[in-house]
Amino acid sequence: MAIILPVLDKYPSIGEECFIAPNSTIVGDVHISAHCSVWFNAVIRGDVNYIRIGEYSNIQDNVTIHGTYLRNGTDIGNYVNIGHNAIVHGCKIDDYVLVGMGAIVMDLAHIESNVIIAAGAVVLENMVCESGYLYAGVPAKKIKPLTSEQLDLLKRLPHNYVLYSSWFNNQDNS
Repeated sequence: MAIILPVLDKYPSIGEECFIAPNSTIVGDVHISAHCSVWFNAVIRGDVNYIRIGEYSNIQDNVTIHGTYLRNGTDIGNYVNIGHNAIVHGCKIDDYVLVGMGAIVMDLAHIESNVIIAAGAVVLENMVCESGYLYAGVPAKKIKPLTSEQLDLLKRLPHNYVLYSSWFNNQDNS
Protein backbone atom coordinates (compact mmCIF):
# COMPACT_ATOMS: atom_id res chain seq x y z
CA MET A 1 0.00 0.00 0.00
CA ALA A 2 1.26 3.48 -0.89
CA ILE A 3 2.54 5.70 1.90
CA ILE A 4 0.24 8.74 1.94
CA LEU A 5 0.81 10.89 5.02
CA PRO A 6 0.05 14.37 6.32
CA VAL A 7 2.82 16.72 7.38
CA LEU A 8 1.96 19.48 9.87
CA ASP A 9 -1.77 18.95 9.21
CA LYS A 10 -1.36 19.28 5.44
CA TYR A 11 -2.83 16.23 3.73
CA PRO A 12 -2.17 15.08 0.16
CA SER A 13 -5.18 15.24 -2.14
CA ILE A 14 -5.54 12.88 -5.07
CA GLY A 15 -8.00 13.43 -7.90
CA GLU A 16 -10.38 10.98 -9.50
CA GLU A 17 -9.23 8.04 -11.60
CA CYS A 18 -5.58 8.21 -10.54
CA PHE A 19 -3.26 5.24 -10.24
CA ILE A 20 -0.99 5.38 -7.19
CA ALA A 21 1.51 2.49 -7.13
CA PRO A 22 1.47 0.53 -3.88
CA ASN A 23 5.08 1.35 -3.00
CA SER A 24 5.03 5.07 -3.89
CA THR A 25 5.23 7.81 -1.25
CA ILE A 26 3.14 10.99 -1.20
CA VAL A 27 3.37 13.25 1.85
CA GLY A 28 2.32 16.71 2.93
CA ASP A 29 1.04 19.61 0.85
CA VAL A 30 0.54 17.72 -2.43
CA HIS A 31 -2.34 18.04 -4.87
CA ILE A 32 -2.57 15.51 -7.70
CA SER A 33 -5.28 16.22 -10.27
CA ALA A 34 -7.51 13.70 -12.07
CA HIS A 35 -6.26 10.96 -14.40
CA CYS A 36 -2.68 11.03 -13.13
CA SER A 37 -0.40 8.13 -12.35
CA VAL A 38 2.33 7.83 -9.74
CA TRP A 39 4.49 4.80 -10.45
CA PHE A 40 6.60 2.41 -8.42
CA ASN A 41 9.00 3.89 -5.86
CA ALA A 42 8.17 7.48 -6.81
CA VAL A 43 8.43 9.99 -3.95
CA ILE A 44 6.38 13.19 -3.94
CA ARG A 45 7.48 15.00 -0.80
CA GLY A 46 5.41 18.08 0.01
CA ASP A 47 6.87 18.49 3.48
CA VAL A 48 8.82 21.75 3.16
CA ASN A 49 6.75 23.36 0.40
CA TYR A 50 3.76 22.60 -1.82
CA ILE A 51 3.62 20.36 -4.90
CA ARG A 52 0.86 20.71 -7.53
CA ILE A 53 0.44 18.22 -10.38
CA GLY A 54 -2.03 18.86 -13.20
CA GLU A 55 -4.39 16.47 -14.97
CA TYR A 56 -3.19 13.50 -17.05
CA SER A 57 0.38 13.79 -15.80
CA ASN A 58 2.48 10.75 -15.05
CA ILE A 59 5.23 10.45 -12.46
CA GLN A 60 7.23 7.39 -13.45
CA ASP A 61 9.26 4.89 -11.45
CA ASN A 62 11.79 6.24 -8.93
CA VAL A 63 11.02 9.92 -9.62
CA THR A 64 11.63 12.37 -6.76
CA ILE A 65 9.62 15.59 -6.56
CA HIS A 66 10.36 18.10 -3.80
CA GLY A 67 10.46 21.84 -3.07
CA THR A 68 12.64 24.23 -1.12
CA TYR A 69 11.84 25.28 2.43
CA LEU A 70 10.58 28.86 2.71
CA ARG A 71 11.54 29.49 -0.92
CA ASN A 72 9.51 27.77 -3.61
CA GLY A 73 7.13 24.94 -4.29
CA THR A 74 6.85 22.77 -7.37
CA ASP A 75 4.22 23.29 -10.08
CA ILE A 76 3.71 20.61 -12.71
CA GLY A 77 1.17 21.26 -15.45
CA ASN A 78 -1.29 19.09 -17.35
CA TYR A 79 -0.17 16.28 -19.67
CA VAL A 80 3.35 16.16 -18.25
CA ASN A 81 5.51 13.03 -18.44
CA ILE A 82 8.27 12.76 -15.86
CA GLY A 83 10.53 9.87 -16.83
CA HIS A 84 12.06 7.18 -14.67
CA ASN A 85 14.60 8.34 -12.06
CA ALA A 86 14.13 12.05 -12.78
CA ILE A 87 14.44 14.68 -10.05
CA VAL A 88 12.11 17.68 -10.15
CA HIS A 89 12.87 20.24 -7.45
CA GLY A 90 11.21 23.56 -6.69
CA CYS A 91 10.50 24.47 -10.30
CA LYS A 92 7.66 25.17 -12.71
CA ILE A 93 6.78 22.83 -15.57
CA ASP A 94 4.02 23.92 -17.95
CA ASP A 95 1.71 21.66 -20.02
CA TYR A 96 2.75 19.01 -22.58
CA VAL A 97 6.30 18.48 -21.36
CA LEU A 98 8.47 15.37 -21.30
CA VAL A 99 11.22 15.29 -18.67
CA GLY A 100 13.42 12.41 -19.80
CA MET A 101 14.74 9.53 -17.75
CA GLY A 102 17.34 10.55 -15.18
CA ALA A 103 16.98 14.27 -15.94
CA ILE A 104 17.22 16.86 -13.18
CA VAL A 105 15.21 20.09 -13.11
CA MET A 106 16.50 22.40 -10.41
CA ASP A 107 15.04 25.20 -8.30
CA LEU A 108 13.27 28.10 -9.97
CA ALA A 109 13.73 26.65 -13.45
CA HIS A 110 10.75 27.14 -15.77
CA ILE A 111 9.98 24.60 -18.48
CA GLU A 112 7.49 26.17 -20.88
CA SER A 113 4.82 24.13 -22.71
CA ASN A 114 5.76 21.76 -25.55
CA VAL A 115 9.32 21.03 -24.44
CA ILE A 116 11.34 17.84 -24.25
CA ILE A 117 14.12 17.61 -21.68
CA ALA A 118 16.40 14.80 -22.87
CA ALA A 119 17.33 11.85 -20.70
CA GLY A 120 20.14 12.73 -18.30
CA ALA A 121 19.92 16.48 -18.90
CA VAL A 122 20.42 18.93 -16.03
CA VAL A 123 18.28 22.05 -16.16
CA LEU A 124 20.05 24.53 -13.91
CA GLU A 125 18.54 26.85 -11.32
CA ASN A 126 16.61 29.81 -12.82
CA MET A 127 16.89 28.46 -16.38
CA VAL A 128 13.97 29.00 -18.76
CA CYS A 129 13.40 26.32 -21.39
CA GLU A 130 11.59 27.96 -24.30
CA SER A 131 8.46 26.38 -25.76
CA GLY A 132 8.92 24.19 -28.83
CA TYR A 133 12.47 22.97 -28.27
CA LEU A 134 14.52 19.95 -27.22
CA TYR A 135 17.01 20.58 -24.42
CA ALA A 136 19.87 18.20 -23.67
CA GLY A 137 23.22 18.01 -21.91
CA VAL A 138 24.86 18.93 -18.63
CA PRO A 139 24.07 21.72 -18.20
CA ALA A 140 21.03 21.55 -20.50
CA LYS A 141 21.16 23.64 -23.66
CA LYS A 142 18.63 24.35 -26.40
CA ILE A 143 19.44 21.78 -29.10
CA LYS A 144 16.80 22.08 -31.84
CA PRO A 145 13.13 22.78 -32.52
CA LEU A 146 10.75 19.90 -31.88
CA THR A 147 9.55 18.00 -34.92
CA SER A 148 5.87 17.43 -35.63
CA GLU A 149 6.41 13.80 -34.52
CA GLN A 150 7.82 14.94 -31.18
CA LEU A 151 4.95 17.37 -30.67
CA ASP A 152 2.53 14.52 -31.40
CA LEU A 153 4.35 12.37 -28.85
CA LEU A 154 3.80 15.06 -26.19
CA LYS A 155 0.06 14.90 -26.91
CA ARG A 156 -0.14 11.07 -27.08
CA LEU A 157 2.16 9.86 -24.29
CA PRO A 158 0.03 10.98 -21.30
CA HIS A 159 -2.91 8.99 -22.68
CA ASN A 160 -0.68 5.92 -22.96
CA TYR A 161 -0.03 6.18 -19.23
CA VAL A 162 -3.77 6.37 -18.53
CA LEU A 163 -4.03 3.08 -20.45
CA TYR A 164 -1.10 1.48 -18.61
CA SER A 165 -2.50 2.49 -15.24
CA SER A 166 -5.87 0.98 -16.16
CA TRP A 167 -4.19 -2.41 -16.26
CA PHE A 168 -3.55 -2.06 -12.51
CA ASN A 169 -6.75 -0.25 -11.52
CA ASN A 170 -8.90 -2.95 -13.09
CA GLN A 171 -7.32 -5.85 -11.20
CA ASP A 172 -9.25 -7.76 -8.59
CA ASN A 173 -6.97 -7.46 -5.57
CA SER A 174 -9.02 -9.68 -3.25
